[in-house]
Amino acid sequence: MRFLLQNFLYAAVDTAKRSAQPMRAVADFSAQALRNPLNPWSQTYLGRTWAAAFDVFESFTRNYKKPTFNLVPLKIYGQPVDVTETVVWKAPFCELLHFSKDMGVYSKLRARFQHPKVLIVAPMSGHFATLLRGTVEAMLPEHDVYITDWIDARDVSMKEGPFGLDDYIEYVMKMLRYLGPKTHILAVCQPGPACLAAAALMHEAKDKAKPASLTIMGSPIDARRSPTVPNKLSETRPYSWFEEKMIHKVPLPYAGHGRLVYPGFLQLTAFINMNRERHTNAQYDFFKDLVKGDGDNVQKHRTFYDEYLAVLDMPAEFYLETVDKIFQRFELAENKLKYRGHLVKPAAIKDMGLMTVEGENDDISGIGQTQAAHDLCSGIPKARKTDYIQPGVGHYGVFNGTRWRTEIQPRVRDFIRSNN
Repeated sequence: MRFLLQNFLYAAVDTAKRSAQPMRAVADFSAQALRNPLNPWSQTYLGRTWAAAFDVFESFTRNYKKPTFNLVPLKIYGQPVDVTETVVWKAPFCELLHFSKDMGVYSKLRARFQHPKVLIVAPMSGHFATLLRGTVEAMLPEHDVYITDWIDARDVSMKEGPFGLDDYIEYVMKMLRYLGPKTHILAVCQPGPACLAAAALMHEAKDKAKPASLTIMGSPIDARRSPTVPNKLSETRPYSWFEEKMIHKVPLPYAGHGRLVYPGFLQLTAFINMNRERHTNAQYDFFKDLVKGDGDNVQKHRTFYDEYLAVLDMPAEFYLETVDKIFQRFELAENKLKYRGHLVKPAAIKDMGLMTVEGENDDISGIGQTQAAHDLCSGIPKARKTDYIQPGVGHYGVFNGTRWRTEIQPRVRDFIRSNN
């Protein structure tokens, strides 16, 4: 049974998506025809209802591609500045993106204000780095911003070998060395443990490129504190369950065919099931807005779900080691985590700023899970530690949305400057 699941489920789902393409094309054509002003049905309630139904079907069965950041010109201190996205460092499983600004305007502004280097480490947990578009946009005006853009594992050839938790930590350290001294890390959600481990290893080794500060947001540093539904699932299921049920083989024609992964479609299913009623209501509201012709709400829905439904596959090694070491054996929280056989020592960090940010209503990483980093980093003076809990936000609101822009980001900005 395990052999059948690993070898055929992914292929079956992929075949179903490809088989739906002709039906999606018909649905898209039908919706456009029903809305054509020359079609008398376009003015009727029945015509609008059928057109809306075809639109919902097309969006529900679409194979969503990797989104782009597509950052519009920003206003920095009142001046419009164009932003260009550039790959500056590359490895098989990750690209490092730099958001460079039009130097004609920005160079004059930079001479007047500090713009520290910030490495935003995005999670490798289903969604692409573009999910942090709002994070990037808020940091860009006053920082030199870089972000990890993790590669979909189904597109990485088997020749590149496996990718586990140690490899993730190594990638973070390599990127910090590329960026050089005085770089600040912003770890969003899942990367928290890996980024803390990388910082500890580099500080212990007195590496010149060790981070100046580390901000960890909504992250499972100690998943035993205020356990959420995902935490309880990890504890109640044995490791073998995750290995047998969650891991599948990438089929042809993908470049990574034969690679074992935790597929994006399974991750997306888990995300949706956690808030099934909310997503169901959102789809129903989308249908009603299409019937009414409420273009603003329709566009908001499409913008969000075009991003939310685009997912990537996670390498099996990284997924299983994270479940085992972070969520089941709590190795980082117990000071037992090892990197390539070497014990990771957060207490070895002496001269780095540490900030933790949590959301009051976070249903992924409960209150206290991120704060645990302060207990582990006992060598950092209290004066260089900051903890903040944002009232009224869930997991997503910690790094995106109005509260992030107006209440959390200004605190992160001030913290980075105090450690620059």
